[in-house]
Amino acid sequence: MQPLDKVYEPQKFEPYWAQWWIENGVFQAASDSPARMYSLVIPPPNVTGSLHMGHMFEMAETDISMRWRRMRGYNTLWLPGMDHAGIATQMVVERDLAQKGIQRREIGREKFLEHVWEWKEKYGDRIKKQIVRIGASCDWSRERFTMDEGLCRAVREAFVRLYDKGLIYRGTYLINWCPRCLTALSDLETVHEERDGHLWHLRYPVTGSQEYLVVATTRPETMLGDTAVAVNPEDERYRHLHGKTVTLPLMNREIPIITDEVADPKFGTGVVKVTPAHDPNDFAAGKRHNLAEITVMDETAHMNENAGPYAGLDRFEARRQIVAHLQNLGLLEKIEDYRLVVGTCQRCGTVVEPRISTQWFVRTKPLAEPAMAAVESGRIQIIPEQWRKVYFEWMTNIRDWCISRQLWWGHRIPAWYCEKCGEITVAREDPERCAHCGSAKVKQDPDVLDTWFSSGLWPFSTLGWPDDTADLRSFYPTSLLNTGFDILFFWVARMIMFGLEFTGEVPFRQVYIHALVRDAEKHKMSKTRGNAVDPMEVAEKFGTDAVRFSLVVGAAPGTDVVFSEDRLTGYQAFANKIWNAARFVFLSLEKAGAEPWAPENLQEFRPQASGGAMEVPLEDRWIFSRLNDVAEQSNRAIEQFRYHEVAHLLYHFIWHEFCDWYVELKKLRFQEGSGLTPEWKNLLAAFERTLRLLHPLMPFITEELWQRLTVHVAGRPRSLALAAYPQYDVHLSDMRAEREVEVLKSIIGAARDLRAQMKLDPRKVVEGTLYSKSAAVEIARGSAGAIQKLAAINLEVVAGSAPVNSGVHAATPEFDLVLRVPAAEVEARREKLGKEKAQLEKACDSSHRQLQNEEFLAKAPPAVIESIRQKLGQYEAQIAKLNQALDGLDASGNP
Repeated sequence: MQPLDKVYEPQKFEPYWAQWWIENGVFQAASDSPARMYSLVIPPPNVTGSLHMGHMFEMAETDISMRWRRMRGYNTLWLPGMDHAGIATQMVVERDLAQKGIQRREIGREKFLEHVWEWKEKYGDRIKKQIVRIGASCDWSRERFTMDEGLCRAVREAFVRLYDKGLIYRGTYLINWCPRCLTALSDLETVHEERDGHLWHLRYPVTGSQEYLVVATTRPETMLGDTAVAVNPEDERYRHLHGKTVTLPLMNREIPIITDEVADPKFGTGVVKVTPAHDPNDFAAGKRHNLAEITVMDETAHMNENAGPYAGLDRFEARRQIVAHLQNLGLLEKIEDYRLVVGTCQRCGTVVEPRISTQWFVRTKPLAEPAMAAVESGRIQIIPEQWRKVYFEWMTNIRDWCISRQLWWGHRIPAWYCEKCGEITVAREDPERCAHCGSAKVKQDPDVLDTWFSSGLWPFSTLGWPDDTADLRSFYPTSLLNTGFDILFFWVARMIMFGLEFTGEVPFRQVYIHALVRDAEKHKMSKTRGNAVDPMEVAEKFGTDAVRFSLVVGAAPGTDVVFSEDRLTGYQAFANKIWNAARFVFLSLEKAGAEPWAPENLQEFRPQASGGAMEVPLEDRWIFSRLNDVAEQSNRAIEQFRYHEVAHLLYHFIWHEFCDWYVELKKLRFQEGSGLTPEWKNLLAAFERTLRLLHPLMPFITEELWQRLTVHVAGRPRSLALAAYPQYDVHLSDMRAEREVEVLKSIIGAARDLRAQMKLDPRKVVEGTLYSKSAAVEIARGSAGAIQKLAAINLEVVAGSAPVNSGVHAATPEFDLVLRVPAAEVEARREKLGKEKAQLEKACDSSHRQLQNEEFLAKAPPAVIESIRQKLGQYEAQIAKLNQALDGLDASGNP
């Protein structure tokens, strides 16, 4: 067997295994398998994207569940794919073309779409390669794309069915509009941010009088489209103005004073301007009072012909000039600083404009009701529980969904307009004639569907819907969705609505809402903040296993994951610890003249007695009992999505029990030329089981080591990913062995502590006596060799109590341990401790004097004073420890 490298270098083997798993079909599911099914669809990343730390965290958690289920014998499908990301992709390609001097509108739709597909072929698999590299156990033979032929057909089918049921309609409403992306946005695609702004108080002269009404607005440029001012019908201040008009400043247009609840008597002056074409509340008021809707901006947020002298100006420049002109006319009463909420485009960050537009909508109320019932009844479980309330609140107040986008990249709306009769034909296939009058003059709607429309079909369209496929029958409903809270409504809710509507079944049984990854200062990671971390860079530096583990171990439910390179260093050290332990085992095995070995039946192996011994060695009975307990806890933790718990559990077991104690105890029995003894089999079987336990969390290092360990096992699974995950076995539980090893560890630990206190040479063997009236006597006698080797003590064991003043000693409830240290060494230690104590007492006195000096306290900065107090506390704690050590020396009876 080729020896392990001296230095743990994951970069040498991680890319190999990432590709090997795929090439060997390790993660492929079978639609005709009789095994229990467990399926999951990947939240499809944007084709424009690259892996960020949030992706890696989400995929690491998901991969733990999928690998665990696969090892449990499930027919496991993790279906991967990508989203065409309409707005984002069109932006990227437009920017790319602009750098080449090409404008989208100059080359036309068909040519532009050719460029998009070329871009997708060139750059679209970047994130796929990254997902493969981090070891996500996806079935890439089933990879899908939201614009592939099958999903395009599914989108048309869904649109037609909803249209035929009256759940999709076309109407003219006030929608969110992005002047940069030049498209409508849904409410969810509009990000609301708090910003510092102003509140302008404007005077509107009352027609035929010297009176004026003062309105307050955060958007003076929209006043050009005012068609009324409103007062509350119960506001006595303005009752005398009911039915009158005001003159709209700058436009010299008379507009009515209306009474409407939109005006709040307690806010500002109680008077509001009504601009139906530029504000959602005003739009509703305009409908109630049959007001004109005057649009004063074009699609790029420049003032249009209805803006009079301000036509052609950018909205913010128009604002500046309008305010200046109102001030010159004496119609600007005052300007206040004001904290306002601004809607911005989720994709490009541009300030969104409300805009009247004819768009396609989905009636969501009829779809939301069964979607709420599915969660209420438990058909879908949302974890953690707190997100159920958020889900219900949003679904209860859901509004119709604007699904049309003024883009070229995406699923084109399957609606055709007849130039002859004006009717609309909605069809699954492109019609040659109008379905109403038979005219051949039909033209398809130029808009495309919101990306989330096709994504809402993802759990079943990827499995072949609307056809009745084997995959759809086998893997739908899917089992789990692991995702972030930020797309609970964008995507999760829409999948539930569409799944129930089109299949009659829920799209998944469980939704696990994971935490958010933050930086070391607990800030959200973002490119604009400059704290984003490229997971591929850190994976290359520290190893993918270490990055995955560091993310998962900090992911307690209800808390965010704090990411820092310091933590990565710690888990890189953990991987290194495993590597070094394996290297030591393999080298020792080679010296023993034995080949790597593992049991043919991994789950049924029982530790064996060596030679003619009647009983299995204590350390073997102990480690298998501990492995058994860890297996029980690991299975339960993963099933309950408590990924951080299984990470903590395995970390402490492998580092502190398997490596620090079991391997150290076993090495005492290693003999050159021994061959493959029962004791070697116990060790190798325990190591193999440990690798299986750890595999879902750290797949690369475990696969590398497992393949080396099991190379000669006949009929073994071709990959650790297909080996059985360890399960609890009552026959392996051995509480007596666990208690005895804990006592043994206490004896060795106490001896090491005493040696450290006395600063004894680690290589020097000293004499000692253990006094006990408990089972510690027999344990110490039975493990005298281990105690001598691991603690460098020749131990005498006495069944009884330790005499008073018996020497340098440690007392525990189980035993008293006495070291017989020469008096000269005790005295040298006492002298050294005394000197340390004297120095600390001197420092304490100095700190006390400073803190009692009133003049110093009056002048010194608070931080300096606090620092002195903290140091004083540290000095006093150190003195207390020294006193304790000196008391121990005095009690020893030595002079």
